[in-house]
Amino acid sequence: MPHLKFKEIERAYGFDEVALVPGDVTLNPDQANIDFTVKNFILSIPILASAMDAIVDPAFAIKFSRLGGLAVLNLEGIQTRYENPDKVLNQIAQTPEKEVTSLLQKIYSGPIKEKLISQRIGAIKQAGAICAVSITPANTKRLAPIAKDAGMDILVVQSTVTTARHISKSYRGLILPELCQQMSLPIIVGNCCSYNAALELMRTGVDGILVGVGPGSACTTREVIGVGVPQITATLNCAAARETYLKESDKYVAVITDGGIRTGGDLCKAFAAGADAVMIGSPLAQATEAPGRGYHWGMSHSHPALPRGTRVRVGTTASLEQILFGPTSVTNGTQNLIGALRTSMGVCSARTIQEMHKVKMVIAPSIKTEGKYLQAIQNVP
Repeated sequence: MPHLKFKEIERAYGFDEVALVPGDVTLNPDQANIDFTVKNFILSIPILASAMDAIVDPAFAIKFSRLGGLAVLNLEGIQTRYENPDKVLNQIAQTPEKEVTSLLQKIYSGPIKEKLISQRIGAIKQAGAICAVSITPANTKRLAPIAKDAGMDILVVQSTVTTARHISKSYRGLILPELCQQMSLPIIVGNCCSYNAALELMRTGVDGILVGVGPGSACTTREVIGVGVPQITATLNCAAARETYLKESDKYVAVITDGGIRTGGDLCKAFAAGADAVMIGSPLAQATEAPGRGYHWGMSHSHPALPRGTRVRVGTTASLEQILFGPTSVTNGTQNLIGALRTSMGVCSARTIQEMHKVKMVIAPSIKTEGKYLQAIQNVP
């Protein structure tokens, strides 16, 4: 009698396991159109800065907006809990590793102050920058109206895993269609990693989906609760949902790959997997303008009972402009990310991000090791 299988396990792929195939025709990198549109906003670079306190403060958000991207301010972080966030950021950077999780739990237990929400958003708007803010689903009903009154342009509703349906005995959860009606501004929701979850979220009326559960360098969700899908497969899943929803509604919902992107190569592969934009954390935490003092820590690090993040040392390597546009003197792909994207698009015959979606991708487990013997033995990064 043949044995029965309990369940089928699908193969999933991350950035290091795939490669892009060059096109039959090449084009000049400067002819590639990399604009990113979310509702009525058009960004000249398709990069969002993660809503993490080590990366985005009002000054960083202003600079990033001027460079063409979109920085997302964490409305439940240090900037809205403390009048003097610099003092708190210095404390985090100077605390020994063994004590930092307890410190972060204490810091993030402080109350969120409504007047600070208005002040931080006001500072960004007064500088003429686009203001995007991130709120967790549990606090969206309370904080979103305050942020809207203060002038926010784009709302990001973000948690470790977000679904259109939530089961709870204790409260009436966040109803996304109601939120979309009330806010009447672009709403991006995350995070998810499957076709069904992405499709259901798109059907609520949102304008963008964040893809990624646990891939970030400062996130330990995968270690702590065992949940996540590698980013290439997760992006392919959600891009498929976008195409399904486009056919049924004629509305195009942006897919934004969030987390796990360390180099220009990773970034280019995310677009080939179907991303319309990417959200980046640790590479931007290395900028001289980042508020983290050379450190980066996970958004779930401060959970009072089950921390799912860690503080990592990323160093301060270059200016924000160098990281995005170069010039770069490093060869590991961590700087001039936009130059890398344009060059990859040129090599792959992609004139637009939509054409980049069609670039052929192959499973290539040896892509980072083939022919790299000398680099390996000489420990070249």
